[in-house]
Amino acid sequence: MKKFGRSTGFAVSTLVAAMSFAGMAQAGITDKDILADQMTTDDVVSNGLGPRGQRYSPLDKLNTETVKELRPVWSFSFGGEKQRGQESQPMVKDGVMYVTGSYSRVFAIDAKTGDELWEYNARLPDGIMPCCDVINRGVALYGDLVIFGTLDAKLVALNKDTGKVVWKKKVADYKEGYSLTAAPLVVKGKIITGVSGGEFGVVGKVEAYDAVTGDIVWTRPTVEGHMGYIWKDGKKVENGISGGKAGETWPGDLWKTGGAATWLGGTYDPETDLMFFGTGNPAPWNSHLRPGDNLFSSSRLAIDPDTGKIVWHFQTTPHDGWDFDGVNELISFDYEEGGKTVKAAATADRNGFFYVLNRENGDFIRGFPFVDKITWAEGLDDKGRPIFKEGGRPGNPADAKEGKKGESVVSAPSFLGGKNWMPMAYSQDTELFYVPSNEWAMDIWNEPVSYKKGAAYLGAGFTIRPMNEDYIGVLRAIDPKTGKEAWRYENYAPLWGGVLTTKGNLVFTGNPEGYLMAFDAKTGEMLYKFNTGSGIVGSPITWEDDGEQFVSVVSGWGGAVPLWGGEVAKRVKHLNQGGSVWTFKLPK
Repeated sequence: MKKFGRSTGFAVSTLVAAMSFAGMAQAGITDKDILADQMTTDDVVSNGLGPRGQRYSPLDKLNTETVKELRPVWSFSFGGEKQRGQESQPMVKDGVMYVTGSYSRVFAIDAKTGDELWEYNARLPDGIMPCCDVINRGVALYGDLVIFGTLDAKLVALNKDTGKVVWKKKVADYKEGYSLTAAPLVVKGKIITGVSGGEFGVVGKVEAYDAVTGDIVWTRPTVEGHMGYIWKDGKKVENGISGGKAGETWPGDLWKTGGAATWLGGTYDPETDLMFFGTGNPAPWNSHLRPGDNLFSSSRLAIDPDTGKIVWHFQTTPHDGWDFDGVNELISFDYEEGGKTVKAAATADRNGFFYVLNRENGDFIRGFPFVDKITWAEGLDDKGRPIFKEGGRPGNPADAKEGKKGESVVSAPSFLGGKNWMPMAYSQDTELFYVPSNEWAMDIWNEPVSYKKGAAYLGAGFTIRPMNEDYIGVLRAIDPKTGKEAWRYENYAPLWGGVLTTKGNLVFTGNPEGYLMAFDAKTGEMLYKFNTGSGIVGSPITWEDDGEQFVSVVSGWGGAVPLWGGEVAKRVKHLNQGGSVWTFKLPK
């Protein structure tokens, strides 16, 4: 029997309405199950423990008093030589855990014993071009299907009991630099996916596929000027360009290879019936080649799940010249102010600013720095646009004497961001966001570049370095209403894993040194840590089975830091790779 905890804030009527969604699965996971995921404690059936992505659990058997007794009960190895970064969030349903590994693999595991039930190993071609390691961030569950994306840009649906392929769809051409790394989002019987590949001059997009059949429903490009389509009765119908005219905020034809990849996936708010997707950097990095805002790059988009229409957008870094992207998750939450409920959404951007928006219309409510040092901007104006700092943008190669390299500048944060992909969490009890962040800077300069299909399209060089001797990573507890930092935990290596918070007044996360850690959500006191044997860059989950609360996390060091980290990479070069899932519980 499912147990329900504290309300997530959306009305019961929303859940009832979910039962009539078109395309609801007839068996297995339903739309109703996914919408209720944050309130149900005996399963985890969505990325983020609920479509809003708050990563909050109402479970409290594990709490500040009992967590010190947390014990590992099993560990499952992904095996083989295919290690590298393991950034997955597991799912759990009916006693089975579904988790992805590097190189586009999926495992089904007995959640009580750690025994393997089946494995699916995608046959990847030799020419895949992942920018930032061969990672995968998880599956989606719907009906009797386990659905995930591959590094050769395919969506694959597997039977949950056997691991056999039910359907497979090509989303984009991997030879052009596209790949899929995000966990798909399920909304109203549709699988919603973005695309990775922003460093290759691709064009970002968000697409919807029928979860049962795999048939495409609509496609929405994320660079203005590109046409969106919807499929009706099997026929492709124009559904309007993605806002604006071709080249309106882009010079010449650069919009044709404009980037804005949607590589982190999205969240969904059932109250407004909107999906929130972030978009990556404009291409190329050399911003002097593309004067203008370069919509819809480095932005958050609110998208209608039925049609793919962009309802509103908010651009965090117009005319991005630092590779700050805008993909970081936008998390819906409510708060009280002046006797009224504010329907808000928050995001901690790579550019170092934390934004609170009105999720109904995208209006800027407030923004503030959440890192210690920002050099590229002096602040935000009353609309949330950055006030660019004079001399903060890397120079134009055309101004160089030999035309080979523009003037280098020191920028903080580095392009790996004040916060990168690793998801933060929001506690409904403390009303704080728990943000995994990093303090680092970079030397960055621009170089001449031209587009070549399937080749890196940067036009920039960089070197990243730490700003402090004793730490890079900082786990921060942030009040979204005031911008104040309630507490922080400083970590020697960069933080690159997700965060989980619970009604037991706990915050869980992992570090590259290998430790699963638990903190007091109110004070930041570390209450527990356990070394998993390899760095943690995945996202922890918790669930309940037979009256016992479990915690699981994927362990396996990798991701973008050792590949792109420059001087920072030297700090973590001794860390061992791995690939495993660890599961913990209290002793009986």
